[in-house]
Amino acid sequence: MKKTGAQLAAFALEQVGVKYTFGIPGTHNTELYDELNKSEMIQPILVTHEGGASFMADGVSRTSDTIGCLVIVPASGTAYAMCGMGEAFLDGVPMLVISIGTRTDTGREYQLHQIDQLVMTKGVTKAQFHIGDHEDIIPTMYKAYDIATSGEPGPVFIEIPVNVQMFEGAVSEMPTYQKQVSNPSFHVSDIRRAADMLVKAEFPFLYFGWGTRNASEYTLKIAELLGAPVAVTIQGKSVFPNAHPLFTSAGMGAVAKPSGQWALKKHDAMLAVGVRFAEVATGSYGLENPKNLIHIDINSDVFNKNYKADLCIQADATEALKALYEELKSRNINRKAQKESNEATVLKLNEGYFSDWLTGRREDIVSPGYFFQSLQKKITDDTIVMTDDGKHTFLTAELLNVAKPKHFVAPTDFNCMGYCVPAAIGAKLVNPGKRVVGIVGDGAMLMTGMEVITAATYGIAPLIFIFNDGELGQISEFQSIPLKYKTCTTLAKVNYEGFAIAAGLPFLQIDNDIHLDEMMDKAFKLNDEGRAVIVNVKIDYTKKTMLTKGAVMVNLKRFPLSEKFRFIARMAKRHTIG
Repeated sequence: MKKTGAQLAAFALEQVGVKYTFGIPGTHNTELYDELNKSEMIQPILVTHEGGASFMADGVSRTSDTIGCLVIVPASGTAYAMCGMGEAFLDGVPMLVISIGTRTDTGREYQLHQIDQLVMTKGVTKAQFHIGDHEDIIPTMYKAYDIATSGEPGPVFIEIPVNVQMFEGAVSEMPTYQKQVSNPSFHVSDIRRAADMLVKAEFPFLYFGWGTRNASEYTLKIAELLGAPVAVTIQGKSVFPNAHPLFTSAGMGAVAKPSGQWALKKHDAMLAVGVRFAEVATGSYGLENPKNLIHIDINSDVFNKNYKADLCIQADATEALKALYEELKSRNINRKAQKESNEATVLKLNEGYFSDWLTGRREDIVSPGYFFQSLQKKITDDTIVMTDDGKHTFLTAELLNVAKPKHFVAPTDFNCMGYCVPAAIGAKLVNPGKRVVGIVGDGAMLMTGMEVITAATYGIAPLIFIFNDGELGQISEFQSIPLKYKTCTTLAKVNYEGFAIAAGLPFLQIDNDIHLDEMMDKAFKLNDEGRAVIVNVKIDYTKKTMLTKGAVMVNLKRFPLSEKFRFIARMAKRHTIG
């Protein structure tokens, strides 16, 4: 039979369950967009910028079982989308990126958009494919999907030349998709050894990351069976119910809340699953090597990178934790008294930490503690919370409880500003029955905030809170502590209502704590009408998060002695003399 490359590509995307594609049509990909328009299973979404498209696709993948997919023009479109590719690559998020390449049948050079895209995307994707023949389109796209979704997930780049896309070619069959990969197997003896280490320990400590997002049944059972406190990565904040009395903190080490630091100090064994002990989650590696560390991850490359483990197990988190739970359950463990004691201590420390953020309602500004207290009362267990890169990310991680996996998202490792608004749109698109709340800094809003036009165009209704302090808050704080002066971190005066006016969306302003609950009620009521809502929050960033305090101290301690004295002396001079 004869089919165009566009027909074959659209068929393959339908087979792997793609529901939405994000991008902008150009001269090279009009045939593929025409096929997507015909599809009864896929809706192509027009965005305002390919960077926004990549974050929307990321939001789809992180909050659903559907893979996010881009259909973009070559070169410039790919370059813009590399922000989202990098975010997905470092955070372990599956994504398909399809770009139509320049023609290969003319013998011409210096074509429009002609560049080596496979080299261009190599550093931010798991694999890159150039498909030069019609017969290879479907099997290659199936292979790309398997790579994107297997092991530690990530983005895969696919280039189809424009002539292959536009013209017909012979194919022998159009096979349906069949999964071709399986998870790595693990040894039962390793699971038994892990159980031995945890049972022997007097104070086991559990540390879970994004890799356990599908294993919450077993993380909860193991924690309760052992009576063990739990910490999570910032990206993995949602993998364990935050209101549980054994939940300590998002973050490990010096950046953890007091409950997390207490548990780390007391522990004599640590089970770490689906984590990489990366810089952000550990606050610049602000902890000593954990004792009797058991590290489980599907990607063996993460083992012993920053902290040496006593036992490494390469495995899918759900499969390994299920086996570990069954093994622990067979040991007839009774730690009721220790569990109750740990719960009481964790609850007391967490309540004390939160109360430190409630020091009296302000009439001139919005206090983070009161904001999150008000927001907590309005959200449900099914609310999805999206953040961006900035101080608001760490405030949300410390002060807001989330209940379900995949219901809190933060761009942690690539750390790309501008993530929240488009990612919230993607999350709401693929979760129409759930409320999606986006919390974004004013600087990040300036980067991709015009994607609210995309939300309005397609009737997608996230609720967006802008934390507006007039600065690049986290970086200006890192500048002001040692340097006193803030360089290039003070933003221009912006009327954020203009974003709402441009998109025809409702806009609210919250200026103080006194009217906070009233304005929060209005925002949720407007959002309940099925409309995206933009809320500008005049936020007070003067109180430092644990991440700020911990990261500054950890990095200062690591400086050479002479440099440490130089920095401290300069800081003292600038803050006293000027």
